[in-house]
Amino acid sequence: DILDIGGESTRPFSDSVDPEEEWRRVGEVVRILSYESDCPISIDTSKASVAKNALENGAEIINDVTGLEGDPAMIRIASEAGAGICAMHMQGTPKTMQLNPNYESVVTEVYAYLENRKNTLVAAGIAPDSVCLDPGIGFGKTHRHNIELMKHASKFLDLGCPILIGHSRKGFLGKLVKQTLHREASLQERDIATAATACSLADQGIHILRVHDVATVRLALAAYAS
Repeated sequence: DILDIGGESTRPFSDSVDPEEEWRRVGEVVRILSYESDCPISIDTSKASVAKNALENGAEIINDVTGLEGDPAMIRIASEAGAGICAMHMQGTPKTMQLNPNYESVVTEVYAYLENRKNTLVAAGIAPDSVCLDPGIGFGKTHRHNIELMKHASKFLDLGCPILIGHSRKGFLGKLVKQTLHREASLQERDIATAATACSLADQGIHILRVHDVATVRLALAAYAS
């Protein structure tokens, strides 16, 4: 339904890349896919210049792991373009987020952050029906935090926006597989766990699932729905 294109890793402890290099990695991909595909293109970036270039070359959505806080120009770029946006919660930065994630109540605190971001974005000129929110599975969360967010994902529906969950192949799924098999999970086994948990998220009413192995998850959801 949506193709999400990113040119900078946001895995734990990853380094940032400069905007020119990030656009060099994704520019041609965005241009070709926007021409050849009927799917809306989402640019996964926290840099306003990359987002602007992508929007001018056919992208329609900005997916920003910093909740549109990482670059002061991002909200203006999104508002002027009338772009759809996805604002995610992250504690820290990709470089620091897994050093010591800490919450009194992870669901309550992430909910409060996303509610605040929604209100801030709308007040800044983003159309309310253009806002999607993401609790940020794996971004500044421990294994237990991720499990709690997944178990209570339906709580975020109260925010009145489409909710996106990006759980695919994340480390917490690898840990769940390891607890069962008593060894490290393969990529294929993480995909199986991804598909299984996708069914739980769909059952909770989550609107958008960001996954790597689309075909496997699609089949799992179709079988579950039947």
